[in-house]
Amino acid sequence: MCGVAGIIDYQKKDNNKHIVKNMLTAISYRGPDESGIYHSPFATIGNVRLSIVDISGGQQPLSDPSGRYWIVFNGEIFNYPELRKDLAAKGCQFSTHSDTEVLVQLYATYGKKCLSLLNGQFAFAIWDKMEQELFVARDRVGIRPLFYNISDGVLTFASEIKSLLQNKNIAAELSHKSLSQVYTFWTAITPNTAFKNVLELPPGHCLHYSRKGLRIEKFWDLNYGKRNASLSFSDATEGFHELFTDAVRIRLRADVEVAAYLSGGIDSSATVSYIKDIEPGVLNTFSIGFEEKDFDESSYQNEAARYFNTTHKSIKCSSKEIAESFPKIVWHSETPITRTAPVPMFLLSKLVRESNIKVVITGEGADEILAGYDIFKEAKIRRFWASQPDSAIRPLLLKKLYPYLPQMNGANPAMLKMFYGFKLEDIGNPFYSHLMRWNNSNHIKKHFNEELKGKLDGYSVFTDIEERLPAGFDSWDYLEKSQWLETTIFMSGYLLSSQGDRMGMANSVEGRYPFLDYRVIEFCNSLPERFKLNGLNEKFLLKKLLINKIPDRILNRSKQAYRAPIRSVFLSKDAPEYVAEMLSPEYTSKVGVFSYDSISALLSKIEKSGSSSEVDNMVLTSVISTHLLYSQFIENKTEGLLAAPLRNFRVIEEG
Repeated sequence: MCGVAGIIDYQKKDNNKHIVKNMLTAISYRGPDESGIYHSPFATIGNVRLSIVDISGGQQPLSDPSGRYWIVFNGEIFNYPELRKDLAAKGCQFSTHSDTEVLVQLYATYGKKCLSLLNGQFAFAIWDKMEQELFVARDRVGIRPLFYNISDGVLTFASEIKSLLQNKNIAAELSHKSLSQVYTFWTAITPNTAFKNVLELPPGHCLHYSRKGLRIEKFWDLNYGKRNASLSFSDATEGFHELFTDAVRIRLRADVEVAAYLSGGIDSSATVSYIKDIEPGVLNTFSIGFEEKDFDESSYQNEAARYFNTTHKSIKCSSKEIAESFPKIVWHSETPITRTAPVPMFLLSKLVRESNIKVVITGEGADEILAGYDIFKEAKIRRFWASQPDSAIRPLLLKKLYPYLPQMNGANPAMLKMFYGFKLEDIGNPFYSHLMRWNNSNHIKKHFNEELKGKLDGYSVFTDIEERLPAGFDSWDYLEKSQWLETTIFMSGYLLSSQGDRMGMANSVEGRYPFLDYRVIEFCNSLPERFKLNGLNEKFLLKKLLINKIPDRILNRSKQAYRAPIRSVFLSKDAPEYVAEMLSPEYTSKVGVFSYDSISALLSKIEKSGSSSEVDNMVLTSVISTHLLYSQFIENKTEGLLAAPLRNFRVIEEG
């Protein structure tokens, strides 16, 4: 895993070699092993490398044998041995054993069509010095990030926004429309980011940049609506088993040790089970628990570790630790966040790195492709309830979804209608499954100051999604629409970023996701609904497949969403000093997003009641994270956040 950066400047305006070196230094934690720059009259591209495959021979930038194509690459191509064999049969010769060289030669052979051959997680840039054109691509579901800016005919790109902003021609300014999106969907809608001058290459897209300008194309779609109705359940389980086995197998390819996360849930237990079947030897696993019992799953984690006989390490996360690490999380996330959940993932990857491990396999993606989240069941119950909206019985089904929430125990139909009745009968709405979640998040915007409310008057965040709905969306069934929204918006923009790539790479740890192998995704997208969500039994196919493969107590446990404490993090007596500063009237006025009077009233309400709702907690986290983002990226208060110097740096110059 790595970080990339570069500038394409046909007018030769600046000392781009110096700028790109600074860009790489800003993200050196992504690649602490090696670094380098390719510099030519119009293109300067660079890489920081976390060496995992061909440790001694895969340093970047790297070219094809002709020297025409130069690549910088962030990610892994898991099927590179098979691709290398095919290229060798065509006469290609190789000087390294790296997947990077396979990738650049694949592009030299097939051009952009090579993208359909790749099984991996990637963001890469290739400079064609003959055509003087840059080609950039990002993996199908957005596991690896890629940001860019075009100003005065100069293209700047990088793996992270802080790297991009090392080009002083790019000003950091918060985008109010993007903030409105974040406070609805938990993420900006690509290509938007939290910053006005920074765009993100959408997942499954490629970019061409030449003297003619910029061209962006889609090379993969998250398609639904092609259900295989004739597929038997036994054939489906066998087909999934074969695909998932291979997805895990190729993700074990590395020249370093590969470990795994073990959260105590079905998904991570599944990946560990398959790993042990493929490679029965010693496996290191890692987990994180919480001192607050409402959030802790340690007993399940320990049971899974014993069952699989892994060498297991875990840490207990306290509210104090979350508070102390939160500014770093904002720095690495590069966006306001509405939850503290990324912090424990940061601490977990730190534990992995301190154990001298660079690669972990994780279970992310199973909930999206096999309908595992409560939001899918919630939508199903609400649809059932909507056909008899006055029923006192049907809303009680919602109590089955959240047994871990204390407030659900004594909930009556009136209470349930108050919390879950939002637009209950609007079942024709394409966003029906997510309306409640988005409405809850929208409460954050009630605390905007009047000036910002005025600027956003008439703007609808839903327009940004409607413009991106794929062809045929209206013909999909309700679950397929729900899965598309969850995967495209939440998984890519939030889960794989703020809780995935950014938290792992902050500690130079690469995550690998077998459930997000594109073959597994496409197979699951073709399954009938009942194979995924059978009644209210989520991930039905996977559960059947895992009988006698994981502990029964884990297989049969109720779904528990991954959460982390918030109120005890920020409102305890020993909260760090930055919390009071970020919530002060002076700082609230300086940033200019929230109303201090409104936030002050919320804090008073929480103090008097001694408790806070999920929405209150979201507001609190959003205010603090937004103000920290302003402090770090606008005011440049980065003490203790800056990356280490580059290592093993080299420069390749042409022209």
